[in-house]
Amino acid sequence: MKTPGNPIYLNNYTPAADIATISVCLVIYVLLFFSYTRKSTSYRVFLSIIPTLIVACMADIGFHMSLFARGLDPLTYVLRCVYHAGLFTVFFLFTLYITVVTRLEKKAQNYILGFSTMLLLAIVIVDIVTSFGGSALKMTDEGIVSSGSAIFFIGYILFAVTDVVLLGLVRNRLFKRVMYGFYGSVAISFLILLVQRLAGQSSFTAFSFVFPVIAMFYIMHSSPFDAELGAVDATALHDTVRYNYGKKIPFIFISLYLPTFDVEGRQMPESLQAQARHFASSFFRSSLLFNVGRGHLILLFPKSRNADYEHRIGKILKAFADQHRIYQYDHKIVIGESNDEISRKNEYVSFIRNINRSIKENTIHRVSPDDLTAFDRSEYILRQLENIYLTHDLNDSRVLVYCQPVYNIRTGKYDTAEALMRLMLPETGLVFPDQFIYLAEEHGFIHVLTEIVLHKTCEEMRRLIEDGYDFCRISVNVSMLELKDDHFCEDVSGIVTGSGISGDNIAIELTESQSESDFNVMKTKIEELKEKGIKFYLDDFGTGYSNMERIMELPFDIIKFDRSLVVASGTSERSERIVGNLANLFNELDYSVLYEGVETDSDESMCREMSASYLQGYKYSRPIPIEELRRFAEKRNKAG
Repeated sequence: MKTPGNPIYLNNYTPAADIATISVCLVIYVLLFFSYTRKSTSYRVFLSIIPTLIVACMADIGFHMSLFARGLDPLTYVLRCVYHAGLFTVFFLFTLYITVVTRLEKKAQNYILGFSTMLLLAIVIVDIVTSFGGSALKMTDEGIVSSGSAIFFIGYILFAVTDVVLLGLVRNRLFKRVMYGFYGSVAISFLILLVQRLAGQSSFTAFSFVFPVIAMFYIMHSSPFDAELGAVDATALHDTVRYNYGKKIPFIFISLYLPTFDVEGRQMPESLQAQARHFASSFFRSSLLFNVGRGHLILLFPKSRNADYEHRIGKILKAFADQHRIYQYDHKIVIGESNDEISRKNEYVSFIRNINRSIKENTIHRVSPDDLTAFDRSEYILRQLENIYLTHDLNDSRVLVYCQPVYNIRTGKYDTAEALMRLMLPETGLVFPDQFIYLAEEHGFIHVLTEIVLHKTCEEMRRLIEDGYDFCRISVNVSMLELKDDHFCEDVSGIVTGSGISGDNIAIELTESQSESDFNVMKTKIEELKEKGIKFYLDDFGTGYSNMERIMELPFDIIKFDRSLVVASGTSERSERIVGNLANLFNELDYSVLYEGVETDSDESMCREMSASYLQGYKYSRPIPIEELRRFAEKRNKAG
């Protein structure tokens, strides 16, 4: 036997490949640290693969150093066993990763992981026994050490076959390009091992594991691909549009919006994702699918590669109609061609969303010049809103306050009103709320608009009181988004106090919260401002699901019944009885009931019978500029 310190070789080993493997793993760690990655279960499994591979490489280097310095002693065998155990653990983690990322059913996952665990333990145990039993390594008289056991090679093949078979079983759960990426990396790994074995080398065994790791990193944790849906994200859409615009490549887009899934935390079922994968790759050449928001997908493809695109669009729409009959999800489909101006600004997502707001559900809309005009108008309004936000002038002349008087049944007077927001812009003239409120909310400008309306309302209320009008209060609508601002109560109370009027001269109208967190925020803010004397209305009661228990927990003063309840009450005696009983319940609990949308004498008569305290609608007045409110109130005072 060769003595320690003399050259001992094992299949012409060089540490360069192990050092390269460690270096690549460390680089991946650095990239993950300095980039955003969703902290999913698959991500955590991936993170466990990298240090395991590093430990295996370090053990391999240590094994050969010990072999060179100490010969075949216990430390050498320990390092060898650690090296093999590390590599087989990486194989096991590969298996676990595939089952996690494909969301394999629990039963199948347990079966596969159980088999892999038993295989891992069996290989490690056999490796330890053969190593310390003296049959794992053999030394020739010339001092050359060779492996006397084929357990590592057999284990490698068994695990590799297991993972390849598993990838085949779950191939329909992953987007094809993702599958090809994994298969390609595995094929390269096998090729390296084959060449190494033919060359009598052992240096590149651990290095062969790097390629699947790189594939996972790029495809799953760096690339914007959604492996299950087969889509890339909005950033990738912007990059694609920028490239096509620069190369003057015209393209067609098909947008699908599913409102059902435009809810935080709600995902498309796997069966629907499978259809999306199919649609993304089966109808158009060189197409890409983009996931640009909750429930919103955009399919984009070049015109030059799809000369018969109209025929293909017909086929995909027919296929979608077939699927719609199965799933019955509401949808909006928008189809259009690339436009130089929108491509230059890279605003296709905003453009399509603007169209979606104006079309009905379950319709297919072809982009027209009118859509481009409407989008230009919307963009102009958005720029004006941004300027209003940045200027933050509470007397901004572009923000108008209109009011709709409210009739008080008990006093027979119009002594309250609702403030309504309008914009007066140089290029568009008068702009109504449905054309700008959603823009203000989406871009964070809504609170400044509310501050301006509240300020102007308080100033007019002060003038009404000073001029001797018998007017109680004016209500102002507030978005739920504003309540989440830490300074909301401070801003509101500051404006009311600064105007010199009493808190009970102002009311705030809120719509019912839809989540537990929103409810808690609303309750806290209402209680804080109620201490200042400010009144609160629950707006739009009856327009959706109403949680009576939550409503009773909130200290509202007035419940506003939506016009839909007024209309429903006029359709049947049963509906009228239900609405009336609800109004009675609120009255008994010291809430006043205000009916909105009263338009006729019969509406008024019916609402009076249904325990109304206040009435509001076109029968009494359309919205008027707040400056005209005194004229309206003055007439009622003279009549009284």
